[in-house]
Amino acid sequence: HCNFEFDLCGWKQDENDDFDWNLRTSSTTKMGTGPATDHTLQEPTGHYIFIKSSFLQLPGQKARISSPVLSRRNKDCKVCGGIFFYYHMYGAHIGSLIVYQRTMAKHEKILLNLTGNQGNFWQHKALILAGDGDEDFQVVFEGIAGKGPKDGIALDDLTFSREC
Repeated sequence: HCNFEFDLCGWKQDENDDFDWNLRTSSTTKMGTGPATDHTLQEPTGHYIFIKSSFLQLPGQKARISSPVLSRRNKDCKVCGGIFFYYHMYGAHIGSLIVYQRTMAKHEKILLNLTGNQGNFWQHKALILAGDGDEDFQVVFEGIAGKGPKDGIALDDLTFSREC
């Protein structure tokens, strides 16, 4: 489980993307860019990770962050493993959030693809992790910049099911 209150908990920025997910709080940002509070504490001082469309990022540029490696050798994880998380995607010109399951051989399978304004509130998603093969894997969150300088995508409370 990662609530981002202290650090990225082993989640790593990808090196082959265009920019990074940033750890941040709502209390340090201008209003209108992202959620008013984090999801964990429901406080402006609570932390989450965020990407913002801005003049520094061209529309379509990507930020990727990947989970620690998960082992397929755990039989329970094959059967009922999942990831649960909260996301906030608000703005007229928001980009996209894509979630992948990536094997160690770098084969990626899309688990979720969201584009556009999803509302000014935290929403919950539960995704089943595909159970084929014995290869270890990671989950990758990819945020794609949109056209609006105030629009952004936030993630909080990323949790893998106990079986994994």
